[in-house]
Amino acid sequence: MKLKVIVLSLDSAVDRRREFAAGVPKDALPWSFFDAHRSLDPRLHYDPASAIHHKGRELKPGEIGCYSSHYAIWAQLMDDDCDAYIILEDDVVADWRFLAALADEPLADQNIHYLRLYYKKPSRFLERRNHFVRRSTRLIELLDLAFGTQGYLIDKVAARRFLEGFREVVRPIDDQLDRHWEHGVPNFSVFPFPLIERTVPSEIGDNRFEKERRPSGQIWKERMKKRVGVAKRRRAQFP
Repeated sequence: MKLKVIVLSLDSAVDRRREFAAGVPKDALPWSFFDAHRSLDPRLHYDPASAIHHKGRELKPGEIGCYSSHYAIWAQLMDDDCDAYIILEDDVVADWRFLAALADEPLADQNIHYLRLYYKKPSRFLERRNHFVRRSTRLIELLDLAFGTQGYLIDKVAARRFLEGFREVVRPIDDQLDRHWEHGVPNFSVFPFPLIERTVPSEIGDNRFEKERRPSGQIWKERMKKRVGVAKRRRAQFP
């Protein structure tokens, strides 16, 4: 599999870019910075009222820019000659040997089109494979919201699905990506993580985790939809 690493970073983040580049080995996979968006991509639609309905609040400008950035990278992948991207944020330290080894894994043959390399919130999971890439790593499938877009692999199958299904911006991009029960792409991850997140100020802001305010009926409907999706995943493992 032909892989390329795309590092999402604001063009003004000179220090962060310099620190990231200093940690990349000479024999690393091909990589480049992608200038993060600060506003809504013209291919997307954002309605504050719809965000309040689905998320319980309006989205922050940084969340809209982050959503647009990932969407634009997926669109770029569709026109690229490589098979998949590994998308990283500029505040991570990566195990570049592990990333390179992913190119030798028949991921598509295992129905792995989207693979998280890090997440922020503990989540229920199903263990799918032991000794994944290396002996000490496991392949797991996440069942709940885990949050974070610090790093993930995505191929053209998943990118196409997300490009078609994520045009309406109603919640932050990591929240949208986690919803496998809606978009149908399994939320795979690896453990232990091949990335760590450095302690630097957030470009989006920690107030994005403020309490949601949604009608109880809306929350109940969403929970029921999630339970059905999780049940299907469990039946697939234990038929």
